[in-house]
Amino acid sequence: MAKVIIQKLSEAEIKERNIKKWPIWKKGVSRFEHVYDGDEECLFLEGEVIIETKEGNYSIVPGDFVIFEDGLECVWDIQKPVKKHYNFPS
Repeated sequence: MAKVIIQKLSEAEIKERNIKKWPIWKKGVSRFEHVYDGDEECLFLEGEVIIETKEGNYSIVPGDFVIFEDGLECVWDIQKPVKKHYNFPS
């Protein structure tokens, strides 16, 4: 079962992973369905979002490092505009 994994990374871990050089994605307040066709890693810089899944809901806030696993079916409920770094690891 695909999961949402939420972690807090130290500044050293952020630097080590080169996250600040990853592309940035922005989205305003909205609600939409999404199915992941590969893992995605994100560091949330701004905003608040609730990810709704069959297993439960996940609240994401600035500073959260999130992994959305391949196959995850969810609804993004963006409460405050989101800005995040993202990466699709191979």
